[in-house]
Amino acid sequence: MDKIIINGQKLLSGAIKISGAKNAVLPIMASTLMVEGKSTISRVPDLKDTRTMIALMEIIGAKCSFENNILNIDSSTVNNPEAPYDLVKTMRASFYVLGPLIARFGRVKVSLPGGCAWGPRPVDYHLKGLEELGAKITLKSGYILAEAKRLKGNKISFDFPSVGATGNMVMAATTAFGTTIIKNAAKEPEIVQLCDYLNQMGASITGIGTSQIIIEGVDSLKPANIEVIPDRIEAGTFLIAGALLGKITIQDVNPNHLDSVLHKLKEVGSIIEIQSNSISITPNFLKAVDMTTAVYPGFPTDLQAQWIALMSIAKGSSTVTDTVYHDRFSHIPELNRLGASIKVDNNNAFIKGVDKLIGAPVMSTDIRASAALIIAGLFAHGVTNVSRIYHIDRGYEKIEEKFKTLGANISRKNKN
Repeated sequence: MDKIIINGQKLLSGAIKISGAKNAVLPIMASTLMVEGKSTISRVPDLKDTRTMIALMEIIGAKCSFENNILNIDSSTVNNPEAPYDLVKTMRASFYVLGPLIARFGRVKVSLPGGCAWGPRPVDYHLKGLEELGAKITLKSGYILAEAKRLKGNKISFDFPSVGATGNMVMAATTAFGTTIIKNAAKEPEIVQLCDYLNQMGASITGIGTSQIIIEGVDSLKPANIEVIPDRIEAGTFLIAGALLGKITIQDVNPNHLDSVLHKLKEVGSIIEIQSNSISITPNFLKAVDMTTAVYPGFPTDLQAQWIALMSIAKGSSTVTDTVYHDRFSHIPELNRLGASIKVDNNNAFIKGVDKLIGAPVMSTDIRASAALIIAGLFAHGVTNVSRIYHIDRGYEKIEEKFKTLGANISRKNKN
């Protein structure tokens, strides 16, 4: 099993390019299953999750070719509306095929999802939404069976603005008969891009980027090409590292997607320079600052672990509250192994900043925890070994190479 080895306390400097957003490309890939023909998606990050989704789409019957971050998908050969357990268990986002396949074939069989170890992410919103659109849902032997000759538009109201459920319902409703109104919809940039792409394919969607999305059903869609938006979570991860370790610039980024993160980084004392598609950060006095995660446009839960790593060596004490996933704190015992002083109570982390961290063997538990441990290891004195890094390969494209470009002493070791 691979591990990442870090010799800490090396200052960072220079510039890196941000990859396309994982959380945008996965639903976009799924949406191509709704059309017959060839679609091209560019700026596709080469990740484990991307390749899992490609494997799933090929099982469903699509023809895919992926090279140099360009993904070509021919969905004209799709003939098997079934997503098996072996793939769905490794990545919850594979559940995105549910909406497109029932829309195209009137039936779909999808395994209940797996994915990251932490937190319940119930599929109820997806299933209740499909039922509102007229689908008959049954659960059998760990699989969801959904059937509907043609879905019918309806009002769907979410108790929580779930990104996954919003994406799935938008795709399902695109070719439903009549009008669908989704209330308390997710407003994340990844949902905005999905809706824009569906409109490019011939859908009729309004209210994009608001809490109420309106979909007028159309009879059919046509293939379209798209470039994936920058990954705001990768961007935020490197900005947090820069706030700790040296002046860096991230390029090919959309600063508008990072308002809440940039605001917090300024609050801790970082100096931020913003251009149209790049952001530079210079560390300054690192002040402890409380943070609460929230749905977009709030501070993303996917940067909570990295923020806690930053606060662990800030001057003073701070509290981090995760309102999105209440038990997403598996990284904290590992950060404490490096010398951090963090206690957890329910969905709150209480952090007392320390003067230094000391390298140690640590184990990653999910995608973002891995990134937090790398940031902490880069600051720590001595050597930090991060194991179970298959997690990081699900969500970050060549993270150790990008940090190496910035001057970090970091390498990947194959452990046979």
